[in-house]
Amino acid sequence: MVTTSLPADRLRSTLLGGAIGDALGHPLENLNLAQIRAAHGTEGLTDISPLLITDDTQMTLFSFEGLMLADVDNEMSSVYNAYRRWLATQEQGQPSPGATGLAAQEWLYVRRGPGQACLTGLRQTDHAQVVNPDAKGCGTVMRAAPFGLFDHSPDDAFLLAAKCARFTHGHPTAAVSAGVLARLVSLLTRGHDLNDAVRECLRLLTYDVPSAGETRLAMREAVKAARQSTPSPEAVEMLGGGWVAEEALSIAVYCALVSDTAEEALLLAANHSGDSDSTAAICGNLLGAAGRKLPETWAATVEGRRTIDRLVAEATGSLN
Repeated sequence: MVTTSLPADRLRSTLLGGAIGDALGHPLENLNLAQIRAAHGTEGLTDISPLLITDDTQMTLFSFEGLMLADVDNEMSSVYNAYRRWLATQEQGQPSPGATGLAAQEWLYVRRGPGQACLTGLRQTDHAQVVNPDAKGCGTVMRAAPFGLFDHSPDDAFLLAAKCARFTHGHPTAAVSAGVLARLVSLLTRGHDLNDAVRECLRLLTYDVPSAGETRLAMREAVKAARQSTPSPEAVEMLGGGWVAEEALSIAVYCALVSDTAEEALLLAANHSGDSDSTAAICGNLLGAAGRKLPETWAATVEGRRTIDRLVAEATGSLN
């Protein structure tokens, strides 16, 4: 079995941080900054209830389940099968008779903006087949955090996340960016601070990873912006909209680097004109992996909290 040696609270905070960011960004996706400020004031959205998650958190949870159920010699197949179970939640109205695990949870059978590349890629029955060769949307990155939460080395977490990204997105940048998030999470949960983890990933992208140019440039821009700019939605938008993988990663890294608190980082990552739920979800994964204190009310009330608690208990062998 694939195992995790991480404490339950770090697993939980990584998943919860992503879910909170996802839920904060959900109502802002497809709004531009002017529309956000018109609706919520000059500070943008600062709170919301209920905190409803999207496909980003759905797929992250299925990533986690696929890894948790895997043996060391079938990790990719187990993750692929988990994603196929997620696909069923998007195409069926309710769980099938005899469904178990996440596939048995009726609350997941709702569509919250699933990406087309994820849907079309997973309709293929052979996960070794190349699909969507030009797709480099952020759907690979937003589901990749769990690859850094199990007992893989940071380099192995990178490789596995990158390989599993190709189930749906064929562009190399989509795979590399997913691998970087997994590696960041792995490093953060092993005690590295975020600045150090980002430097380590930039070193890897510079010397050891082919086809890494777009992701490397986006990461460098995030670091540069964190050093030179005052935190603002305008600074976020200089990094792009987050619709493609490397931009979503860059925005999330920038917001986590430049903010003093998790709340500030999450709101900064959500309040912009781009793919708000994905950028805030990825930022939340980083914050949780780094052990940053998440706002208690949001952590207690975000949709899926009970499911996250149960998954963590299963993974750590503490399920009653």
